[in-house]
Amino acid sequence: MFLQRAWRQVAFGVYGFTQFTKSGFQEHSKKFKAEDMGVQMEGKNCLVTGGNSGIGFATAEGLASRGATVYIVCRNKEKGEAALSKIQANTGNKNIHLEICDLSSIREIKSFASRFSSENKPIHVLVNNAGLLENNRVTTAEGLELNFAVNVAGTFAMTELMMPLLEKAAPDARVITVSSGGMYITPLSKDLQYSEPNFDGVTQYARNKRIQVALTEKWSQIYGEKEIGFYTMHPGWAQTPGVAKSLPTFSEKLAGKLRTSEEGADTVVWLALQPKEKLVSGAFYFDRAEAPKHLALAGTANSHSFIDAIADELRVICSLPLSAEVSVK
Repeated sequence: MFLQRAWRQVAFGVYGFTQFTKSGFQEHSKKFKAEDMGVQMEGKNCLVTGGNSGIGFATAEGLASRGATVYIVCRNKEKGEAALSKIQANTGNKNIHLEICDLSSIREIKSFASRFSSENKPIHVLVNNAGLLENNRVTTAEGLELNFAVNVAGTFAMTELMMPLLEKAAPDARVITVSSGGMYITPLSKDLQYSEPNFDGVTQYARNKRIQVALTEKWSQIYGEKEIGFYTMHPGWAQTPGVAKSLPTFSEKLAGKLRTSEEGADTVVWLALQPKEKLVSGAFYFDRAEAPKHLALAGTANSHSFIDAIADELRVICSLPLSAEVSVK
């Protein structure tokens, strides 16, 4: 087990340094097709969580520049208003709206979902971008470990509660979840809230991102007949405010080698624009191409068999009704 963990770290480090940095993006971009990004999105509604900074901001701006109506969801009203004004000024698109919601709180997500759903607007693109890497073990008011609350429970609740509005936009509806290459270092874990001693925020973050990838496979299976596409993506290693705050040493050591927020968001926007027949629902994407979910010899693939039990537990944690698939078991 120790040797396997060590191998994952080494393989991830080599793979990451050659592929995930700015130079990796520049190399991969030689194969990009300019026409893929020329699609316009007038009349489409896009919801972007964590849209006030970093990759979320770049995503919201990229969608807005193509004429979409964009709703950015964030916790801080002041930062959200500043982001909204900047996106409107940069794109000339006035159909940008701010929604305030603390994505670490299931109660607030439910309140937001109820309020937003009352307007009965179809959601064509839901981008689950909001993420957190907290290095210390912090518990929310609802008793959830903070990383898990934002990255997993919040993402799960938001996606499930937006499903009726996504169905209204089918067959063009899609859910794009911003994961991380960090998930390569860990298999799926049933210890959702990291109950073991010596809490490690980086490991918990990686576990959370692995769950997102497995959940996307699960959603694709459950809701495929509803003609909603589900995708995860890896933005590469980008220089964002979140990275600078949570991983200062990493950020400093790779200064000048990290991607911009726009480069990190490129594949999110690409996924939002492509005809669904070009994409594989349940797949993991990196730099506009389907990417492997597991590194060779890392021993993580079989762990995805746990996702049914994890999805059931998440429904209980979030106090959500059973899905149609669960209810017939």
